[in-house]
Amino acid sequence: MRSFSNLWFWIALAVVWSTASHWVLGVPFDMVARARRNGGQSAADLEDMVRINTNRILFIGNVSGLWVLGLTCFVLTGLGLLGFVYRVEFAQALFLLGLPMSFVGALNLSTARLIHDEQSTGPALWRRLSRHRTFVQAIGMVSIFVTALWGMYQNLAVGPFGS
Repeated sequence: MRSFSNLWFWIALAVVWSTASHWVLGVPFDMVARARRNGGQSAADLEDMVRINTNRILFIGNVSGLWVLGLTCFVLTGLGLLGFVYRVEFAQALFLLGLPMSFVGALNLSTARLIHDEQSTGPALWRRLSRHRTFVQAIGMVSIFVTALWGMYQNLAVGPFGS
């Protein structure tokens, strides 16, 4: 289960972060650009999709948020212990994917709550979604950097044939 020397892990890491930065609160970011450029029906479609997705995110957070938080903490703690105490490389890889994505999930909930509370529309909504995407991309860059450093360290420390 050598994860960091496997090409598929790095492809999965790239796909996870490109998907996370493209889908802002469940809305493809090209809709934001189209609404900003064209206005009219494109802007109305964007506002409708954002309203639907923010209501869905807030409903899930209100109904089962504590259960999701508890399960997420349990899984991440288990992966962290397996990976970094018991040195299971596959668990390290999953932890380095899961921990930053949990931050993105918390950011999604926070942004959804802000949009709902402010009843954001038009340019204010576009700015909020763009800012959210920038934060997700920053989390992604830090995550990829840390994962690459740890992966290089693991590959150099363990060697080509494992131990």
